[in-house]
Formats: sequence, structure tokens, C-alpha cells
Amino acid sequence: MKTKNLVVLALLAGIGVVLHTAMPAFLTIKPDMMLAMMFLGIVLIPEIKSVMLLAIVTGVLSALTTSFPMGQIPNIIDKPITALVFFGLFLALKKYRNSVVSVGVLTAVGTLISGTIFLGTAFFLVGLPGNTPFTALFVAGVLPAVALNTIAMVILYPVALSIVKRTKLSSASVIQK
Repeated sequence: MKTKNLVVLALLAGIGVVLHTAMPAFLTIKPDMMLAMMFLGIVLIPEIKSVMLLAIVTGVLSALTTSFPMGQIPNIIDKPITALVFFGLFLALKKYRNSVVSVGVLTAVGTLISGTIFLGTAFFLVGLPGNTPFTALFVAGVLPAVALNTIAMVILYPVALSIVKRTKLSSASVIQK
């Protein structure tokens, strides 16, 4: 793993934690903007070691900044599973994976997967806060996250791609067309 790649992943994780911390909570759940940064890191550096490192770091940082009661364990479980599914879908889209549209759609799908895993894990391990229905938390936290993360990715991906190309950062995503 190259030092440049580690620096990029650390910057994305840092930006993600700031976004996650600043995001307000609705019904004890806040949209997880850290996912957008994790997905951006996976798209820019699609190597399994980088994906797993970023997933674990993102899970721990999400756990530290969560407002969801007892949401630490669900965050730590959710991020690696989501990262692997997102990575697998990204690799499956060989022909279209450098498209802003496909990256946006993957981000929406990845956020839906993450929210479902998070809420499902929380429901089975610790219960949902205040007996709030799963659907209410899904609508209050996951659906806004899908919209925000998709918009963020559609804006950030072309910018990040341009920076990666100009700085000659090694990225399998950029190199393989």
C-alpha cells in the first residue's frame, strides 16, 4: 500500500468524520455523510487492502461520533459489509464504473445497504430507541442520507478524479478505462 494512497484515505476519513459530526440527528438517527467519503475512497483506490482499511477506520470513526443510542456496534458491523458489497458492485461495472452516473447510483445503493444493515443490526442487538418503528428511522435517517450522499458524490467525484489525474496518484480506477 502506497503512502500517497494512505494519505488520501486518511484525508477522506477525516472529512467524513467532520461531516458526520456536524450532521444534525432526526429521531435519534443522523444521515451518515461519512459513507460518501468511504465510497469515494473505494472508487479512487479500488484495492482490497485499501477498501478494508478504509471500512474499518470509517466504522470506528462512525461509532465514535454516532448519536444513535448504542449505535457503536452496529456502525462497526455495518461499514465493512457495506464496503465489500460496494466494492463488489463497483468491480462488476467494469465498462461503466468511471461514469458519474454509475458512481452516483452505486452511492445511492450503497447508502441504502448501509442504512438497512445498520438499522437491522441495531434492532436485533440493542433495539431501536424509544420503540421507534424501523420504517420511521429509515425514512428519517437513511433516505435523507441516500439523497445527500448521492448529491455529494456527483459533485465530488469529478473534482476528485481531476485532482487524482493531475497529481498522478496511483489509482486503478483512473488507470483502467
